[in-house]
Amino acid sequence: MLETSSVPSLAELHALNPLQQPTYADAGALDSVIGKLRTLPPLVFAGECDELRAKMASVAAGEAFLLQGGDCAETFEGVTAANIQGKLRTLLSMAVVLTYAAQVPIVKVGRMAGQYAKPRSSASETRDGVTLPAYRGDAVNGFDFNPTSREPDPQRLLGVYNASAATLNLTRAFVTGGFAHLRRVHSWNADFVLSSAAVQYQALAGEIDRALAFMAACGIDDDIFRTVDFYSSHEALVLEYEHALTRIDSRTSLPYGTSGHFLWIGERTRQLHGAHVELMRHVRNPLGVKLGPTTTADTALELADRLDPDHEPGRITFITRMGAGKVRDLLPEVVAKVTASGRQVAWVCDPMHGNTFEARNGYKTRAFADVVEELNGFFDVHEELGTWPGGVHVELTGDDVTECVGGSDDLVEADLVNRYETLCDPRLNRNQSLELAFLVAERLTSGRIKRAALAVERPLVPSTAP
Repeated sequence: MLETSSVPSLAELHALNPLQQPTYADAGALDSVIGKLRTLPPLVFAGECDELRAKMASVAAGEAFLLQGGDCAETFEGVTAANIQGKLRTLLSMAVVLTYAAQVPIVKVGRMAGQYAKPRSSASETRDGVTLPAYRGDAVNGFDFNPTSREPDPQRLLGVYNASAATLNLTRAFVTGGFAHLRRVHSWNADFVLSSAAVQYQALAGEIDRALAFMAACGIDDDIFRTVDFYSSHEALVLEYEHALTRIDSRTSLPYGTSGHFLWIGERTRQLHGAHVELMRHVRNPLGVKLGPTTTADTALELADRLDPDHEPGRITFITRMGAGKVRDLLPEVVAKVTASGRQVAWVCDPMHGNTFEARNGYKTRAFADVVEELNGFFDVHEELGTWPGGVHVELTGDDVTECVGGSDDLVEADLVNRYETLCDPRLNRNQSLELAFLVAERLTSGRIKRAALAVERPLVPSTAP
């Protein structure tokens, strides 16, 4: 049974030697911050997490598709109306295209309102002979390369709470106040479509135009198009923060992680008996687990058994990040063996993290072509196995940054210097994100047509015709 009766203490979690954790110099200051966090209201509600878990069960069953995206690492300075609006606008624009193509509900989840901490490959950074702690996100320390900025500061955890609350408040206002109206959202794609040389993008946009006009002519209630469901997600990395925001629901007496609706465990912290898995297996949120190129099918099954012993629909999402050159070789065995076990998990592709490289001018970047190649490999594998490619998980922004090369704007490495604004990993800009949505839409449309053809060839119910 899922162990929710008692949440392990922080001391018990630290006894498991958790990885990727900051080292705080002042234990008293840390305890004071944790105590304050425990008194603050939850950022999300248990009922909302239950709703999302039900939607993720639909994703796992092949009846919905997940679109999850946002910043690699949010920053406190980025908590502005314009920044939040830009990311939300991009995600909603993508969702319209995907909804029409897939003809199933799109579950919309932002890497927003909590993605302030990042795992790092090295605990320190050296510049010009000076070594300081690595920047681990605004939840932990500052980006500026000096001893004061790089010292882990527990007060920043309160900053995460406040920034997340502000982001959630504005996001809720946007998605319920008319900003997310379907007709308005579709119109946002117009500039991209008009500037694109791809005839198929223009054709799809035209089809959506006609569908909206048809619904209007039929007198469909306009209120239906005014609001959308939107959820928040982040990597549950800093144990002090996640533990302090784990609350017991008054309705069910069960624990929920109230720092976000959808919490995931990263590639570097998914040790089967590690602290992060131990904490997350007690909370009732829908959970994600990143699976990189070192993952085996047995590892995936062991993680699923530990996090979801009851085989609960919507509980587990495997977010695969194999890399463009490895996905077709590594993913089939994992998907096949998990599926053969009888488990119905949601399979989601993260085409970003396995495709990072350093440009000749020293900038960390990703090639749009590699992102697309991994996505195509992901869809190819699921098509061959007859399983459902349940979603995409991308790092993106609503701004015209120059952090990833390629795409419809044909950015090259020399362009990276123009607007390279991320403090961690490179993100797709707005045009690259929309182009990705149209490309995914093509795969979803193709898959839908093939599934319909198979259903005709092999009907589930025998024909009663004479």
